Amino acid sequence: MEGHVSPGEYKDVVLFLATAGVIVPLFRRWRISPILGFLGAGVVLGPFGLGALSDNFPWLSYFTIANAGEIAQLAEFGVVFLLFMIGLELSWERLRLMRRWVFGMGALQVTLCLAAIALAGMTLGLDIAPAVAIGAALALSSTAVVMQILTEHKRQHSPAGRATFSVLLFQDLAVAPILVTLAILGRSGDGEAFSPRLLLAFAPAALGVMILVAFGRLLLRPMLKSVARAKSEELFMAACLLVVIGAGLVSALTGLSMALGAFIAGLLLAETEYRHEVEVTIEPFKGLLLGLFFLSVGIGLDLSLLAAKPLAILGMSVGVVALNATVVFGLGRLFGLPWRGAMEAGLLLAGGGEFAYVILSAAMGDGIVPRPLGQMVLVSSTISMMCIPLLAALGLKLGGRKTGGQGLAPDPVASPAGDGSDGEAPKVLVVGYGRVGKLVGDMLHRHDIAWVAAERDPKLVEAARHAGEAIYFGDASRPEFLRRCGLETAPALVVTMDSPDGVEAIVATARAMRPDLTIVARARDARQAQRLYELGATDAVPETVEASLQLSEAVLVEIGVPMGLIIASIHERRDEYRKALNRPEALGGRVRRYRRAQEN
Repeated sequence: MEGHVSPGEYKDVVLFLATAGVIVPLFRRWRISPILGFLGAGVVLGPFGLGALSDNFPWLSYFTIANAGEIAQLAEFGVVFLLFMIGLELSWERLRLMRRWVFGMGALQVTLCLAAIALAGMTLGLDIAPAVAIGAALALSSTAVVMQILTEHKRQHSPAGRATFSVLLFQDLAVAPILVTLAILGRSGDGEAFSPRLLLAFAPAALGVMILVAFGRLLLRPMLKSVARAKSEELFMAACLLVVIGAGLVSALTGLSMALGAFIAGLLLAETEYRHEVEVTIEPFKGLLLGLFFLSVGIGLDLSLLAAKPLAILGMSVGVVALNATVVFGLGRLFGLPWRGAMEAGLLLAGGGEFAYVILSAAMGDGIVPRPLGQMVLVSSTISMMCIPLLAALGLKLGGRKTGGQGLAPDPVASPAGDGSDGEAPKVLVVGYGRVGKLVGDMLHRHDIAWVAAERDPKLVEAARHAGEAIYFGDASRPEFLRRCGLETAPALVVTMDSPDGVEAIVATARAMRPDLTIVARARDARQAQRLYELGATDAVPETVEASLQLSEAVLVEIGVPMGLIIASIHERRDEYRKALNRPEALGGRVRRYRRAQEN
């Protein structure tokens, strides 16, 4: 039939989804970054893996990627979404707090490693443009792999972990200027590389950036505000995708990379109240597309080069690892890290990173780096990247616990988890910012207690933002949103919403995430208070009980009963209610059934 699609046309998509379904849970169980699994799977499924054997064994063609070019085009969105998320997790306040480590140690690491690798390339006969491009690619480490290792070992807040994050943050910031420079060098031609005329070539790039910033500041917040008022998760997701892809396309139209446009859009949204909700919405797309990106990288890796030139490729890998580790170790000591912490940071940052593929692909596409040489460097970078878990294990063993409490104490460093705390003191989290939530926030202010709020009503969020309050738009029943709002470090959670189902869902989610957390929740009546205690609330405040107590207080005052006696009796009666509602025999099995239903 005309227009009929053959099932074989979906083979590549099915292979990728099957790979993701196997690789991600398996590698997470082994505590290895799934990125390495996608790289390895790409090598196996690509033309240089099983594809090379398909001529002799035709049945293997069912397990190989046939349209590598189409996969690569879609995979580019993985980098676009990654840079958007990096921009979204930054803020001017975070950069200000970390300025000494990010723009000091991080800038020196990138500059020294880039210069050393470029100088070595020029010594071997490369022109300055390809030497600098290769140096830029190999000077950057893997943010995705290293941060996952630090998080799994709970080392992200150690001095070495915070120094490592600072260097990775500057590397992420450096990617955008590197991509702009490569695009301009590619348009200017080899003969005009680094000539004075190159400065004129920055004009279209600068114009493109100004257009993105201007339109972003004028349109992004109003657009998301309008979408949020519709109270549709699907529409909000569509708007988020439009922001990422639209910013990328505008950037591409001005001659810049799509990744740079997405990064700028992320930076513009980082200061808005929609930041955490956008992060939670985009995260699944980023993870899936980034996996596809690394799968496509593995497909394009010609490991036959390793067999043909093993000494050159392995020597390059060892040299890059040794150089990066030595530079980071020396800078760590220079910036005050103890030698164990400096060694740990050096080994964590020694391997190659995901942006090597982005930079080298752009350089090869623009004709700056010859493709055979670029393929060799990619294979070398991949080998060093696959060594990161082993290097990290050695670094964590050397770092141990003896680095705690030293080195970075004078400089507060932002939280690398992107939890919304930005490295400041832990904050009480208030969910719901209507009349009740606003009064709670006011009382916390009066006692100089830091707090942050979450609210689903965009009008309330906008009004609170105008008043200078720290509040974010989003659904607090989702664990990832609570985590990004700082629940993991919050001293207490106050749930003030007037929706009984919403309050119960948030209390259950928060208690599962933090068994030690103090949770105070608003209840509609005594029956709901019982359910909240069963779900794990530390204290539940039923509106009907409190209203009765306040009425009793008012009438007793009016008829002349001494205030001291009134306050004592009110407190006594409130405690009686609380104990009665919190008795195990009073709770019954209603909420246990609710919990089982939620889990199923």
